[in-house]
Amino acid sequence: MSKKKNTMSSKKRFISNSIVHTGLAITGFIWIIPIFFVILTSLREEGGTYKSYILPRGYTLNNFKNLFNQTGSLVFTKWFTNTLLVAIASCLLSAFFVLCVAYVMSRLRFKLRKKLMNIALILGMFPGFMSMIAVYYILKGFGLLEAGPLKLVALVLVYSGGAGLGFYIAKGFFDTIPKTIDEAAYIDGATKWDVFRRITIPLSKPIIVHTLLGAFMAPWVDFIFAKVILGQDRQYFTVGIGLWTMLEKEFVEYYYTTFFAGCVIISIPIAILFLLTQRFYVEGVSGAVKG
Repeated sequence: MSKKKNTMSSKKRFISNSIVHTGLAITGFIWIIPIFFVILTSLREEGGTYKSYILPRGYTLNNFKNLFNQTGSLVFTKWFTNTLLVAIASCLLSAFFVLCVAYVMSRLRFKLRKKLMNIALILGMFPGFMSMIAVYYILKGFGLLEAGPLKLVALVLVYSGGAGLGFYIAKGFFDTIPKTIDEAAYIDGATKWDVFRRITIPLSKPIIVHTLLGAFMAPWVDFIFAKVILGQDRQYFTVGIGLWTMLEKEFVEYYYTTFFAGCVIISIPIAILFLLTQRFYVEGVSGAVKG
C-alpha cells in the first residue's frame, strides 16, 4: 500500500514538475523572441521598414559599419560617448549618495529617523517623471540648459540628485554587518567616517556593485528626462534619444536597420558589465533581503 502511495505521489510530482518546466520553457521562448527579432533585423541586408517576412532574405554587417561611419547630425559615436560620460559620472555620484544615506540610516539613531525613512518610502512610490516640469524650471533657473555641455551636467544632476532616496536595499545590507565591529573601531579611536570608509565599505563590495550597476544603467535606458533636458541639440543626445531620432519620419526608411544595429551595440556594455558583476549583484540583493 505504501509503495502504491509513493508511486502515485512520485507520478503527481513528475506531472507537476513537467507542467512547471513546460510553462517556464514557453515563457522563456516568448521572452527571447524580441531579442532574436532585434538581432535578425540588425543583420538584414534589405533596407526599409517592416517586411511581410520574418527571416531576412540576406545578411550583412553594413548596418553596423554605417552606424559608426555616420556624418551630419546623426552621429552614433557622439551619442555613445555622451551616454558613457553621463553614466560614469551618475553612477559614481549616485553610489556615493546612496551608500552614505544607507549607512546613516542603518547605524545612527536620531530624531525624525523613522519619519524620514517613511517619507523616502512614500516618495519612492511615485514615478520620477512627475517632477519633470519642476526639475526643468529649476535647471533653467540655474542656467544649466543654456549650452550643450551644461545640459549633460544637468542630466548627471538629475540622475544622481534623488538617488539617496533609494537607500533601502543598501541599508538592508549594512544591517547584516555586525555593529560590534564598529564598536571595536570606536574603542581604538576611529571616527564614524573612518569606520564607514575603512571598515564598512571594504565589507560591502556586493552592495556597492549592485548600486553602481543600477545607477550605470539609468542613463542607457532613460528617455523622458533626457529628451526634456537635452531639447533638439542632436550633438549632445544620449543613445536613447539618438536612436529614437532614427525612427522619425524623414529618417526611418534609411536608418531602420541601422537603428536595430544600434540597439545591439548599446546592449553589449550592459551585458558584459552584468556578467562580470553577477556574483556581487546576487550577493548584494540576497544580503539586503536577509537584512
